[in-house]
This record gives sequence, C-alpha cells and structure tokens, in this order.
Amino acid sequence: MQRYFIKNKDMLLEESDIRHIKKVMRMNINDKIEVVYNNKLHICEITSLEPFNIKVIEKLDEDKKTKIELTVAVALVKEQKMDLILQKLTELGVSRIIPVSMERSIVKLDKERFNKKKVRWESICKEASEQSKRTNIPIIEDIKSIKDLTKEDSDLKLVASTKEKEKLLNYYLQSIEDCAKIIMVIGPEGGISDKEEDILVSNGYNRVSFGNLIFRVETATIYLKKKPSHYLCSLYNKLYQ
Repeated sequence: MQRYFIKNKDMLLEESDIRHIKKVMRMNINDKIEVVYNNKLHICEITSLEPFNIKVIEKLDEDKKTKIELTVAVALVKEQKMDLILQKLTELGVSRIIPVSMERSIVKLDKERFNKKKVRWESICKEASEQSKRTNIPIIEDIKSIKDLTKEDSDLKLVASTKEKEKLLNYYLQSIEDCAKIIMVIGPEGGISDKEEDILVSNGYNRVSFGNLIFRVETATIYLKKKPSHYLCSLYNKLYQ
C-alpha cells in the first residue's frame, strides 16, 4: 500500500501526492492508501477523485521512530551524490542530517542557494521515508561548521577517520545500550583535514574506522546501511528496539 505524509490534521494531501495517486498509481475511488500525520499511521480510502478526498477507515498504532536518535553530519558534496546520501540515510532510519562545510568541501553554498537545495533535499527524504515505510521524516539542519559540531549534545560522538586502524563500529556498539543520542561525522571526498579531526576529537568525538578501504563519501553512508556484518544489523536493530 502506498504511503504519504501530510502536514495538516484535515488529512489533505499535497498536490504533488495527489498527482502521483492519479497519474502514476492510477488509483480509483475505494482504493486505499497509508497516510502518516504527526508520526501516526492511518489507513485511508479514496472517496472522490474530483475534487480529491479521502476518509480515515483505520488508525494504527505504528510508530517506527528509532529508539536512538542517530544524527549524521556529512560534508557537502556534489548534487547527485548528496541526493544518494540523503536517500540512504533516510532508509537507515537517521533522525537528523547535518550538511557540513569543511576545508576540503568542493561545494560551497550561500544561504540563498542552500534554501533552494533544502527544498529538494526535504523532498528526497520525504519520498525515501514513504518508500521505506517510516512514520517520520529526518530533519535536515542548516549548514554547520566543524566548530558548530563541537557544540552537539550526544551520548556518543563518532568521526570517520583514516587515522584509526583498530576501532571499528562494532567496538562502539558494545556500549550504546544507554545512549539516547549518537552523532557520526563523515568528511568530504578529500577526507576530513587533520586540523578538523583534531578539533572534533578534542571536543569529545571518537575516531572510528571503516576498515582497510577508503570510501567515497556517498559509499561511506551506504556502508552504514549495508555493511555485510552482524554489527551493522545490530545497529539497525538497536535503533528500532
């Protein structure tokens, strides 16, 4: 069943979603859709196409918000790569995504350009949330700096590092039972600079290794979701338990 998010208690879908229902899904009167409002899932039935109307026929107690609030701070990268990153982080169940301007970031955005990008990014996260059957959409923060990240309040702070050779993600997973918030920082294609990494580490961040390989930034985010090992499955399970 197709899922859609709405922002109002009157159960009114966005025009783009209505077009999707009519033109892409080719739904008719009496067909059913899933509608999420305020993180709550509703089963709705289409009662009219012109004008478009639905009615709630069932309210379900399905709240798939993660037990642990996972934030990923990722360096600004080129558009297509950023789109993929946002999609995969949403599928993973990330709560917040922070775009970060770093020394080696190729992409630089002023406020006007960022605001335009953010509209697109939020749309990508919304569609990925619908596809992955989430009941919430990750928050995309404004662009932050490394200095801003030092002020983040989390129980566990991690930074992906090529300096670290031994401590993989599973090393930290062993001690996250009491963690309510986790933040992970991923650098740009040129890597996070030594200066930036040292600033984070001196402010409570722990270096974590992704193994012997050096990934592209978008691959690093997919690694978080699809690394074929038991501890990544464990992270996913811990988020939703």
